[in-house]
Amino acid sequence: MKTNRTKALLVLSDGTVFEGRSFGADLETIGEVVFNTSMTGYQEIITDPSYKGQIVAMTYSQIGNYGVNPEDIESRGPNVEGFIAREFFDFPSNWRSHKSLEQYLKENNKVAIDGIDTRALTRHLRDNGVQMGIISSTDSDPESLLAKVRNHPGISALDLVKEVTAKEAFRWTEPLWKLEEHPPIPPLVRGGEGGVVTPHPSLSLVVYDFGVKMNILRHLVNAGFEVTVVPAQTPAEEVLNMAPHGIVLSNGPGDPQTVTYAIDAAKKLLGKKPILGICLGHQILGLALGGRTYKLKFGHHGGNHPVMDLSTRKVEITSQNHNYCVDIKSLGGQVELTHKNLYDGTEEGMKHKELPVISFQHHPEAGPGPNDSGYIFKRFREMLETW
Repeated sequence: MKTNRTKALLVLSDGTVFEGRSFGADLETIGEVVFNTSMTGYQEIITDPSYKGQIVAMTYSQIGNYGVNPEDIESRGPNVEGFIAREFFDFPSNWRSHKSLEQYLKENNKVAIDGIDTRALTRHLRDNGVQMGIISSTDSDPESLLAKVRNHPGISALDLVKEVTAKEAFRWTEPLWKLEEHPPIPPLVRGGEGGVVTPHPSLSLVVYDFGVKMNILRHLVNAGFEVTVVPAQTPAEEVLNMAPHGIVLSNGPGDPQTVTYAIDAAKKLLGKKPILGICLGHQILGLALGGRTYKLKFGHHGGNHPVMDLSTRKVEITSQNHNYCVDIKSLGGQVELTHKNLYDGTEEGMKHKELPVISFQHHPEAGPGPNDSGYIFKRFREMLETW
């Protein structure tokens, strides 16, 4: 590992300062600082659009050891505002690696810092809650950096979905790939077709792109759907004119209450078509049904969260990435709770008692993380077929 790296600082909005070394672009960045407990999958995490506006700290100690490849990205490029590691490895050893993590971050102008005590940072966030922070390798004055981060309005004041959604509608045809088949490089930009076409899908879907991960789209293709992705601000009337069999509200970044146009569209779609909501899409459905959402102290970010499917009593280990939850009680008995987080008892899934609507807070598509919840896509297809 190189030792002559540029000094970098991480300053939290409460005045806490961590000193480390830069291994990304020599810039500075501001974002909400969260921690992720996954042991692998840093590439998928960095490219997950749901992390727009956030600086992600990895709790696993060594990061970068297997490099970066073009198959494992979850969007057209990095979405995190910044990245934090205990120890970065710049000599990746992996036959699938195309470049180092440092190269990838520098090419995409993303700021990263290592050499700090991520255990202390994680404990601080767990005790005090997530907060805004700044990473800089260009300004070494903590007081100056603290003033900058305290002048930031915070990501709850921003509509981050507009920054990550597709510019125009497109078809998605690429299914899940198998490692032994040496798949082609997936499409790296949103727009246009790519991948292997599933012959004669029997059911069509429109997916609202609030920051959709590629693996969600791959799972939907594998479940036999014909998938069309539309921008987040697409009116409900336009989607209904496309006459899909069902609608998916995807994951995405930020506070769901800022995405008012998506809430309005969901209200108009309820009862018209079967709907599946994932993560932010789940929260948008909760608000569209007249409920409320609340912010978690430090969120759920990682690939090891136990969730119980209350219909089967089975426990699945899930991939999660959210700071907000739906208050099921605020929905006045319209829905039933279907999944519960066994760490803290928070709501993880719901099913409407009358309408063909199901939604989930966790990520059934993994990428990264376990595949325990992949049955959800099949369950949605079965709901469409019944409906």
